[in-house]
Amino acid sequence: MIEVSGLTRRFGRNLALDDVSFTVSQGEVVGFLGPNGAGKSTTMKIVTCSLAPTSGTALVAGHDIADDPIAVRRRVGFMPEHVSLYTDQSVISLLEFIAELKSVDRSGRRQHLDRIIERTGLGDVRHKLVGNLSHGYRKRVGLAQALVGDPEVLILDEPTSGLDPHQIVEIREMIKGFQGSRTVLLSSHILAEVSAICERVLILDRGRLVGEESADGLAGRATRPAAGNHRVSLAWDGRRAEVATALSQVAGVEDVEVTADGATVSIAGNPVEIRPRLVESVLAAGGRLQHFQDQGPSLEDLFLRLTGVDRELEPRDEADR
Repeated sequence: MIEVSGLTRRFGRNLALDDVSFTVSQGEVVGFLGPNGAGKSTTMKIVTCSLAPTSGTALVAGHDIADDPIAVRRRVGFMPEHVSLYTDQSVISLLEFIAELKSVDRSGRRQHLDRIIERTGLGDVRHKLVGNLSHGYRKRVGLAQALVGDPEVLILDEPTSGLDPHQIVEIREMIKGFQGSRTVLLSSHILAEVSAICERVLILDRGRLVGEESADGLAGRATRPAAGNHRVSLAWDGRRAEVATALSQVAGVEDVEVTADGATVSIAGNPVEIRPRLVESVLAAGGRLQHFQDQGPSLEDLFLRLTGVDRELEPRDEADR
């Protein structure tokens, strides 16, 4: 459904994309994982015919982005990270305008828009001005406009950025529901995002495709014991300050962040060896352990493991554009 071949894009002397190639099959949900500036948004803008590549090409539903961009746009619903919306229109008025632009059949247009509004949770605000909506609802409107016309392909750039935890879960479940019916390519710099939503993950770093993982494979790397920065959450009853102090004194512990019912502990070393010491320290300090969960490596450490990078990412002249 999406075939990207040798995409390269330069902004002056800056190489934003460097010979990127990948495919996304029909009905598959695939994610871009990478830090800010990796080239995720640049790739998406090229695939949606919003930006021309310096070299390389892409096919979307069999149509070339250079030879037939109108056909590509008819088959793609695009939600950029920062959606430009007409703030002086109501939600339903805006969606009707988008439907007109996309030539949605008038006879079934209202029913079509009603289904989209229900699916994106916009029923309570359908008659409100977009300019009066919260950031979370504006993101929903951005997703709704991408769904107008029942496109075969959805391109979603950071679809949950800026949302609260409840909204994030709702949007994630909605996107997962597209599996099998729509081809979805979404970007994120949040590891949990792509592993929770996507069937397959493409890993970008500095404009290059440096890895590819199934969601299960990515989860496996996240939980695989290895030396590095891991985070462990604990909760206990009794002796709050004494237990927190004891945890901080365990060999291999880098940081203890006290929470409402316990602490989150960052450890540098082999978690297989350090985890039992954490439990022992809670009990020795007089605490009654109620919860213990290994949250795996931090995103920063795991990304370095996934990409094989052993140095800090340098700032780029052109961030994810």
